[in-house]
Amino acid sequence: MEAPANVNELVTPRAESAGRSRTARQTFRVVAIEALGPLTILGGIVWALAQPYRVTFFYPDGKGFWDWAVQPPLLVVLVGLLFSLFVAPGLVEDLEAADEARGDAPTR
Repeated sequence: MEAPANVNELVTPRAESAGRSRTARQTFRVVAIEALGPLTILGGIVWALAQPYRVTFFYPDGKGFWDWAVQPPLLVVLVGLLFSLFVAPGLVEDLEAADEARGDAPTR
């Protein structure tokens, strides 16, 4: 068994490792906010499949305008999509800015 010539080559000095930037990580709050939209969309799809009689497209006989325009499972999917595209990015930005102001933000 041969020992390495210089053991210190294998160990990174503490000052050097502290100066390096860490990989980007997301806080639990950011992940939770980003997951709300897709989970809502998934819930709407599951609802539409579990109760297909609520979706007028599947049973169009004798339905009026509001039956076509307002279909609860599809509205849930729409709300999830709108949240993911328009609301969540702003919330995530605000959370990251608040973390940076407190000094808790992970470096990128």
